[in-house]
Amino acid sequence: MKKEFDKTEEASTCPFNRRGFLKGIAAAGVLASIPAGILRAQAWERIQYEGEYDIFRNACPRNCYDTCSIKSYVRNNVLEFIEGAQESTFTDGALCVKGYAYPRRVYSPDRIKYPMRQIGRGTGNWKRISWDEAMTEIGEKILEMKKKDGSLLGMALDKYSGNFGITHYGVEGMMSSLGYTSRFVGTPCWPAGIDAQNFDMGNMWCNDPEDLVKAKFIIIWGGNPAWNSVHTMKFIYEAQERGAKLVVIDPLLTQTAAKADLYVRVKTSQDGVLALGMARHIVDKGLYNKEFVESYSKGFDDFVEYLKTSVTVEWAAEQSGVPAEAIRQIAEDYAKADPATIWVGYGLQRHVNGGVNVRAIDALAAMTGNVGKEGGGVRYGHLQTWGFNYNAMVQKQPEGSVGYLGKDKIVSEFTAEQEGGAEYADRTININKLAESILTTNDPPIRMLWVACKNPFAQDFDRPKLQKAFGTLEKVIVVDQFFNETVQNADIVLPTTTLFEEYTVNASYWHYWLSINEKAIPEQYEARSDLQIAAMLSKKMNELEAGSCTFPQIMDTKVWMEKEFNDGIYKLFGIRKWQDLRSGPQKAKLTSSAAWHEKKFATPSGKYEFSSDLAAEYGHTRLPEHKSRRKAYDAFRVLTPHTQFGLHSQFVNIDYMEDFNKEPFVYMHPAAARARKISDGDMVKVFNKVGSVTVKAKLTNTVAEDVLLMYEAWFKKANFNVQNLVDDESSDMGTFKTGAPGVAIHDQFADIAKA
Repeated sequence: MKKEFDKTEEASTCPFNRRGFLKGIAAAGVLASIPAGILRAQAWERIQYEGEYDIFRNACPRNCYDTCSIKSYVRNNVLEFIEGAQESTFTDGALCVKGYAYPRRVYSPDRIKYPMRQIGRGTGNWKRISWDEAMTEIGEKILEMKKKDGSLLGMALDKYSGNFGITHYGVEGMMSSLGYTSRFVGTPCWPAGIDAQNFDMGNMWCNDPEDLVKAKFIIIWGGNPAWNSVHTMKFIYEAQERGAKLVVIDPLLTQTAAKADLYVRVKTSQDGVLALGMARHIVDKGLYNKEFVESYSKGFDDFVEYLKTSVTVEWAAEQSGVPAEAIRQIAEDYAKADPATIWVGYGLQRHVNGGVNVRAIDALAAMTGNVGKEGGGVRYGHLQTWGFNYNAMVQKQPEGSVGYLGKDKIVSEFTAEQEGGAEYADRTININKLAESILTTNDPPIRMLWVACKNPFAQDFDRPKLQKAFGTLEKVIVVDQFFNETVQNADIVLPTTTLFEEYTVNASYWHYWLSINEKAIPEQYEARSDLQIAAMLSKKMNELEAGSCTFPQIMDTKVWMEKEFNDGIYKLFGIRKWQDLRSGPQKAKLTSSAAWHEKKFATPSGKYEFSSDLAAEYGHTRLPEHKSRRKAYDAFRVLTPHTQFGLHSQFVNIDYMEDFNKEPFVYMHPAAARARKISDGDMVKVFNKVGSVTVKAKLTNTVAEDVLLMYEAWFKKANFNVQNLVDDESSDMGTFKTGAPGVAIHDQFADIAKA
């Protein structure tokens, strides 16, 4: 007997619809805990403020889809409150909960106020020092290493996404201005998917998210925008109101899934299998777009041959956990809708087969002719609006600098390749193997680590090994705002400014708005921006040894910000000068809201490539063929996604936010808990080959029976760190465009027992 989707009882293997879900969670008392604004945001309220304020333009610099444009209200040099910029149709006058907490972040009593030296790393015995003392100690250590090793390759930089303001690439510039150094390259975030889209289309380029309203069928695949891109949700709601069907495919029953017409629970990391099964059915039914595959693609016949010889819907159902009839129905609905779109989340590519999973999903969009179509597309991200000068980043090494005798060159998804000198280059090391690399890199070893815009103890993998690795370092410098665990493992901490205390400019990797970030208030206490720190270090270095650093000694961040603009940026955004942004954010002047709207792809063939020779050059299959997921090494799969009101280790530590994040939990299915004699609220120990975490259990059927879920966050009052359970196994792709493979964050396993 054919099973109806909305009558399916077993959520772990079958999809169910929105009505059934809401009915179920209402009965369970869960519905009341879901904010009404999340369920259906009809309109954003405007608040009228009284009094005279100096109003400034700012932008949220976090690693977030939304990159919100902000209006800041200042009186007597005090930031009193902020709101979203109304001029941006994306931000639309509203911020998320994290954004509204920014003023408290500025004035938090926990903020690091002065440069400090720790007497005995990890002791907590901090002593306030002056900036001159800090710069002298650091400068003398740099010169000591240079003399000992004959180069500065023993000095390494670990930096990523804590602040995406363009001028913060001055940290890389500071390193170059000292000499050839060691750089941790790559990204833990999205590299496998970037490579996948580059193999398929020649670049990562997504539609304007605001054109989601034009879609007739939306698949959110492995993403949860109700938590991490709340501003996009209003476009999805509008599409639904216009009649679009929303399908959410995810191993977890998320709040986004609660808004869907159909939720499909797929087995973790089997997304590619599901996509291939859908593709096979589309081929069988002849529902592919003949014009697109014949005129604008390469290798479609080979892909069809692969599907017919190696893929069946029944096989895909068995592998993915999604019933065959569901696969067929979703495939047909998607292929027949015009336009239909897929949003590919970053979680599904954090696997050993993550890149090929994305390629299989890309293929669905291409074969149905949805690539290059407004309201269509396969949405992952874009860097079309990042064409700045990177003036602060591009600095020359001091004359006579000696570096790495190899062909290494800095590769970054955000900037153009930074070539080394004619003879020497920086030494590049995989950022996702920080601990292992510190322990094993030699000739010379890594002696000194500079950490900026990053909290590796919260974000990097195999924390026990990282603790051991930090123990081998001769000097650790951390630039931060709070005494987090990385700071605890530092020798010197340098206090850095918040976004309201400096000038910079911000673009998004999701929407197409550009925002200026003005200095709204003075630097608090003795905090300094990354650029100011670089300028101070340059001054001290040249005092200690003339000519030892080339970084310009410019302390005014506005001067640095002005240098990032060029005619291309002005033309793209339709402005005459950067000051025009003081009137509000500007959106790129797009010919079309659709990526690839001219069907001219940036691949070697100029076409969409179902079969990619470039992929083969990097050791992958030409076609998006199935690749097995990582073999389980313990009883449960461990998932560690972002928490709702935090971003990595940011925000959760703010006292105002503690009401939203009182304590960490491990979420597990009630049936799995019964088998382990675990009750809701029990303290449990989650353990594997990497380490262990002791935490309170919370039972829920929003996770599958074989899954343990813990949200990644830093609780300043709890000894909790999910990186005690996550190793540094690499994902399949990432090297091509980001310089190093990603990491299989969600291919982790553990067991659990009552503590």
